[in-house]
Amino acid sequence: MKTQFKALALFVLLGTLILSACGGAAAPAATEAAAATEAPMFAMDMEIAEAAKQEPGQSAEIASAPVYDANALPGVESESAAYAATHMIIKNGDVKLLVEDTDIAIDRATQVIGDLGGYIISSRVWYQPHYDGENYKYATITIGIPVDQFERTLSRLRGLAVKVLDETASGEDVTNQFVDLQSQVANLEATRDRIKSFLDDAKTVDEALRINQELANVEAQIEQIKGQMNYLQDRSAYSTITVNFEPVLPELISTPTPTPTPNVWTPGKTFDDARKTVTVAYQGIVDFLIWVLVVFVPIFAPPVLLLWLLWKLFTRKSKKTS
Repeated sequence: MKTQFKALALFVLLGTLILSACGGAAAPAATEAAAATEAPMFAMDMEIAEAAKQEPGQSAEIASAPVYDANALPGVESESAAYAATHMIIKNGDVKLLVEDTDIAIDRATQVIGDLGGYIISSRVWYQPHYDGENYKYATITIGIPVDQFERTLSRLRGLAVKVLDETASGEDVTNQFVDLQSQVANLEATRDRIKSFLDDAKTVDEALRINQELANVEAQIEQIKGQMNYLQDRSAYSTITVNFEPVLPELISTPTPTPTPNVWTPGKTFDDARKTVTVAYQGIVDFLIWVLVVFVPIFAPPVLLLWLLWKLFTRKSKKTS
């Protein structure tokens, strides 16, 4: 039994080897030519992919490098300079000031901005009516100020106000984000240089077009990331402060309500009022009679008398006739 099993296994193995040899011998020459053509392109794509992978040492070197030059900050203590040299902070502030005169406060704020090397980003002025019927001026300005003058600017703006109604300040550390973008740019630039060398070695038009398309994509990514880096540099170099001016409004003086006097019954006063009323009534009657006798009788008596006489005359004639 074992002898038959070994013979069967040997027969199957020999058959497999024969079929494999026949299949390899029957392979067309065209397949070998196609494989020879695609091999350089596959190798080139693999090299491009490998060029995009940077050695860990290069990323670590970029991450450990300072973002700013500490020597570019004169007059700053060593610890502050070291912190500023390795950190990028985006600072924002918002302050609401109560001022005596809005126009004067705006002029002084503009002078402060100019003295500290800042600029006005936007401004808005409007008027609001008050209970006294007057319109009072309000204003809002948004300024950009060098980051090293942020606290000093807030301090000088506080000095313009009668009272600081509200103040907020915030900061965002974008150092890690900036370093990450630096690493991405370094990787993409290395990839770009490697792709350019592949473009010089291209042997066909199709290879050149594919490599050039890949090169354009990499360069577009580099420009996009550099734009983000420029934005972070600008935002961390200049802080943004929004200043709101509100005028001092006059206090509303309320008129006190008089306390009502309780009504006390006074019969004597009631008698006097009644007597005066009767006197006024009789005076009115007498005045009316005087008007009738002096005005109405002379005016209406003659016509009435004439009409009466005519009526009598006609009535007598009518009686005689009958």
